[in-house]
Amino acid sequence: MLLTRHHTFTRPIILGLTIVLLPACQLVKVKENNIHQAIRSKSENILTHDELSAETTSLLKLLSLTPQQCTTEFETCLQRLNTQTDIAADERYAALSELYLAQALELTKQRNCTQAQPHSENNHCLEQSLDAFDQSLRYSYVYLFKMQESPSTRVFDQRQMHVRTFYNVALSRLITTAYRTQPFHQVPAQLNVQQRQYIVNLEHYPELKSKTIDRVQSSYNLNFSGFYQVNRQDGLGAEFVVVTKADPIHKNDFILDPISFYQYQTNPNIHPARYLSVTAAAQPLNPESSIEDVLNGKAVFEIELFNPYTQKYVDIHQQKYILTANYSVPFAYWLAENKLGSTGYLTLLDKTERLRMPHVYMLEPYQPNKKVIVLIHGLASSPETWVNLTNNILGDKVLRENFQVWQVFYSTNMPIVESRYQIHALLKQAFAQVQPNSRSASDAVLIGHSMGGVISRLLISEHDISEQVILLLNYEQYTRLQQYPVIKERFQFHSDLPIGRAIFIAAPHRGSELSDRWYMELVKKMVKLPITFFNQVDIQLNGSSSTKGMVQSGPDDLSPKSRFMALTSNIMPVSTVPYHSIIGNHSQTNDIHDISDGIVLYSSSHLEQAVSEKIIKGNHSVHEEAETLLELRRILRLHLEQTRAQ
Repeated sequence: MLLTRHHTFTRPIILGLTIVLLPACQLVKVKENNIHQAIRSKSENILTHDELSAETTSLLKLLSLTPQQCTTEFETCLQRLNTQTDIAADERYAALSELYLAQALELTKQRNCTQAQPHSENNHCLEQSLDAFDQSLRYSYVYLFKMQESPSTRVFDQRQMHVRTFYNVALSRLITTAYRTQPFHQVPAQLNVQQRQYIVNLEHYPELKSKTIDRVQSSYNLNFSGFYQVNRQDGLGAEFVVVTKADPIHKNDFILDPISFYQYQTNPNIHPARYLSVTAAAQPLNPESSIEDVLNGKAVFEIELFNPYTQKYVDIHQQKYILTANYSVPFAYWLAENKLGSTGYLTLLDKTERLRMPHVYMLEPYQPNKKVIVLIHGLASSPETWVNLTNNILGDKVLRENFQVWQVFYSTNMPIVESRYQIHALLKQAFAQVQPNSRSASDAVLIGHSMGGVISRLLISEHDISEQVILLLNYEQYTRLQQYPVIKERFQFHSDLPIGRAIFIAAPHRGSELSDRWYMELVKKMVKLPITFFNQVDIQLNGSSSTKGMVQSGPDDLSPKSRFMALTSNIMPVSTVPYHSIIGNHSQTNDIHDISDGIVLYSSSHLEQAVSEKIIKGNHSVHEEAETLLELRRILRLHLEQTRAQ
């Protein structure tokens, strides 16, 4: 009976204790995170959050290690990981790739690695970081390409995405760090990292062989304000900008007859691309190299350099992989470093010697298999005005693969006939340098905005107004015309450039009423024609209208009442070149009699024989509007279709 009573008494106590203690034993609880946190936790790694990824942290925890321990006791951490053969090899290699990259990035934060003079032989910090980048690259390569599972079978695996990025960044930083420790002006045949060799292969970018290098800059983490979008392709490989040495500074005197002057020499105002987009990929020179040889450095690696405009894939182990590419950064770098926007305004006031003669800039290394787009800016402007339009072209795969962009930069204070003459001569010389009978040698597309549209129309016109001009010249100017017959050529328009289509945007073909308003008269009084222009042509102005004759500034020429407009406004392009008009409407009406972009009336921009005319809501900067960019894409694709059919 006692035993029975004891059990009867204790049973409720045990049951109660069990109920109380059960929650304390519950180790796992389910909690629903919001979608942002869930995705972020899966994607974070040392490059995105300055902390190791969840996968690497979890693996360290399995070995009773913390990320902090691996930072302070790096070698011990590596040893523990390398000796744990019961851990899956791919997990270990991925973690080691991230750990070496984390160590390298931590080293680069040290003062010795960021000092102003990094080329010191005693700079062990850079050497140590270089070694860590090398190891990260090798471990990531092994994970990506030497495991039983191929990259294609893990194509949607988040961990593979991490390690691909580790590979790209490690290679990028290895090359830029090697450049800091071993500066070079020609692409070297090989790079040395400690006792390890990297052979440099230029087979896919032969243009680099002859380039003198000014600097090498990773573009992986570059960001530029003013760009609404950076056009890039995610893939395998490290992305760079290689900046080549600038041309020697030459005297920028006004040249009356550039065709004759540069008959036996290259015009220095034709600028090949200096800012080159480069993609690099690395793999063992011997594809049969063992994992052990890859990791211990016995396997010699080859770094292949690619032109991302012409090369889309890299071959690794007889498999093709999409290359990383950055199409926007060379253009952005060029604009940012040359400060072209302010120069455009300064030339209008004759405050800079930089633009006595026009220049043409090629935005990528010349490609004979691509058609050329020539962009001509407007009054007080510069190539910077085309930033969105150019970036949009580069962002369209079809257009990027079929067109290359040339930007014309000229002084808009010059008389428009002079600008047309000089730009015509410059483009004639530029096209003379392209490969004959190639796609680049014909059917170029000419796009002009504002004053640039007026110049573009005259570049594709065949007309001689020299006899009419003679009647407007004063005695002094007429005498000079007899002495310098080349002056007469300013008024003889020829459509002999390989232009296959033209697009005029907000172009005041019949002038702008704004040019005659009182506040513009004040501006025009500030505008000065270059003194060297007068000295060369030997024309002296005394301020009277009779002496001025045909010599007026660019802004003066844009007046509907100007002699320039009286002589040229009715000159139309030749019938063999189709052309299109894009016109801004900043008014509150759709009546064509009242439409204006705020500066140019519809009636001034309208051309009766245009193949197409698009009126777009916007002001005089209508070339920056999204609808304009779509219209340009349409026209350029149409041009490709029609020229292929010919």
